[in-house]
Amino acid sequence: MSTPRAVVVTRATEYAELLARHGTRGQAAFFLQTRGRALDEVAARHTATEAACREVERAIPADWRRAQVEREELSRFVFGPDDVVVVLGQDGLVANVAKYLDGQPVIGLDPTPGANAGVLVPHPAAAAGDLLRAVVGGRGRLVERTMVAATADDGQSLVALNEVFVGQPGHQSARYRLAVGGVAERQSSSGLIVGTGTGATGWCASLARVQAPGMRLPSPADPGLAWFVREPWPSPTTGADLVAGLLSGEERLDVRVESDSLVVFGDGIEADRLTLTWGQELSVCRAPRVLRTVAG
Repeated sequence: MSTPRAVVVTRATEYAELLARHGTRGQAAFFLQTRGRALDEVAARHTATEAACREVERAIPADWRRAQVEREELSRFVFGPDDVVVVLGQDGLVANVAKYLDGQPVIGLDPTPGANAGVLVPHPAAAAGDLLRAVVGGRGRLVERTMVAATADDGQSLVALNEVFVGQPGHQSARYRLAVGGVAERQSSSGLIVGTGTGATGWCASLARVQAPGMRLPSPADPGLAWFVREPWPSPTTGADLVAGLLSGEERLDVRVESDSLVVFGDGIEADRLTLTWGQELSVCRAPRVLRTVAG
């Protein structure tokens, strides 16, 4: 077996982004003051994150290979099949990296406990060493989280950990034909969302409260997906009966575009999207791969 490689995934802190934009600490402080905020809180989170990064670096076994990648570089980074991925940051950073992985275990570390929900980054930075050794030693408990895939009839595709959105680029009225469970309906709405059990704690939970308050959402490891239509508009040519439901492990939701264009993106990353034009068809279903997160 080759020497393991630990890949640490991070993102620039708000403090670092402010310095890059404004040049000096004083200018950054002035900018925040004009908006009723103080730099001290932002700087404290930056200091805590930097300290957590150093702690993780020290925890990686000396004989392991190692690499570090920023969120903006993920699309250009090549993950190896034997990598152990360490995500240090917010829950959303795990979702950002998920689409680039294919079975590699992910250790989610929270550099500022209490500031994040911690659903996908449940561990403190101090646990990094023990978790790395547990994963390689086969002792780490892994959660295989279902992912969602969207595939167009021209071969375009994407996968997401939380949810896929289908709609207009400006979130205006989208027109399409929706088919699911043997039933079809032409609709005009502000978009479709198909989410996983991991996404059920976020956007899908909010949608379910309005569209289907009695529907049981899937858990992260369930093979099923939940889907919702945002603000469907009933008219002489469009309906609003298909608004929410569940997809079993093998079911899919099919969309035929009836607008000049619709976009499809995952986990809120609009910059990485599919663009579909009139008459194109899209299928959304469970992805063939899962995200393996380390529970402990």
